[in-house]
Amino acid sequence: MKLRDAGECCALDRGQARSHRVSPLNTKPCGSWLASDALKITTLAIAIGLGGCAGLPDQRLANEALKRGDTALAERNYRQLADLGYSDAQARLGRLLVATPGASEAEHIEAETLLSKAFANGESNTLVPLAMLYLQYPHSFPGVNAQQRIDQWRAAGYPEADLAQMLLYRTQGTFDQHLDEVERICKAALSTTDICYVELATVYQKRGQADRQAEMVKQLQDAYQRGAVPATRVDSVARVLADAKLGKTDEKTAQTLLEQVAAANPASWVSLAQLLYDFPELGDVDKLMAYIDKGRAADQPRAELLLGRLYYDGKMVPADAKQAESHLQNAAATENNAHYYLGLLYGRGYLGQVEPQKALDHLLTAARGGQSNADYALARLFSQGHGTRPDPVNAYVFSQLALAQNTPQATELAQQLNEQLPPAQRAQAQRLLQQERRMRALQADGEDSL
Repeated sequence: MKLRDAGECCALDRGQARSHRVSPLNTKPCGSWLASDALKITTLAIAIGLGGCAGLPDQRLANEALKRGDTALAERNYRQLADLGYSDAQARLGRLLVATPGASEAEHIEAETLLSKAFANGESNTLVPLAMLYLQYPHSFPGVNAQQRIDQWRAAGYPEADLAQMLLYRTQGTFDQHLDEVERICKAALSTTDICYVELATVYQKRGQADRQAEMVKQLQDAYQRGAVPATRVDSVARVLADAKLGKTDEKTAQTLLEQVAAANPASWVSLAQLLYDFPELGDVDKLMAYIDKGRAADQPRAELLLGRLYYDGKMVPADAKQAESHLQNAAATENNAHYYLGLLYGRGYLGQVEPQKALDHLLTAARGGQSNADYALARLFSQGHGTRPDPVNAYVFSQLALAQNTPQATELAQQLNEQLPPAQRAQAQRLLQQERRMRALQADGEDSL
């Protein structure tokens, strides 16, 4: 059962209920409500002791709290409504738990239970978060085969199952082998699922299909003007167009898109600054710094990260290690890449002396957070022993992890360290390598295994 907003079905005593929460003492049941709905409201009234509005859970309040980032208030209201059997609240709470960083295994299982209940009650928009749970936390659901489950959903004709299939391709690294299928799925779902603009942009970028890309961008702009697509989605597409790893870039179109939405989406000021950093021909340093200033004024940590990188690289501004450190530290709470650059600062002695422990701490955080270059930096740190003795075992571990980069430098270093590792230490190195891989697979952040 979905929960209606109180204003849709109840007459309020305006003097007693200035908020949109409703006291059960001042409600008149709608004629369209089912008896089961009325029973739930009666149960709710009893549960709070008829004590007025203050204790009554409110889905609109939860939705608004989630929009402004107050996840604790959102979870509290969704949980109370979910406990009463409201399927929409169950779905929302389940999705919230899926997206919560560092959620425990118990929370993963709770999320799966909530989402499954909501799905059984007709909330088919729970299929994608269910797939995310199964794919990202397989250890929590050892009896679930994600591909078989998705196949069942697709066979039953649920449109959301196709999106879950795309998520599986992303997770398993087989996206490139299914570009035709992704295009087919997303063209059919474009009017209802705006993430498909990003997926189509990626497909066309990888194929080098500029004509289809341009047609899709025009659809995106029209949809944004109608209010059918949020500014954040336009920003995401622009960043795909500017990503050289995906194929030939279209940085000018990316700039146009970002300029259209920056006023409504402050994060796009930082995306514009990043665009000028990557493509200096699009604007001078004054324009870049103006974009960064707007991002910082809007409390965007990515702006601090980019400013730290500017001072670290000495690109477009003079290199300044102290300034780089300050801005990177400001960004480190939420921007994983900041740890990578801080690790390089400390490991290379840019601040006056090598600080190996600080370098290790930041690089390890970056590597476990998914920064693809951090493992290579760790392997070099341990193999060269800057500021400390070389450690061939840990050097081997991180050189093997760095092979995922698939770069000549990483391959050469891994081969070199593999040849140098004494046989007596190989078993220890293999054990630590498996521990580190398992730790990352579980997304755990406990004590270091090294």
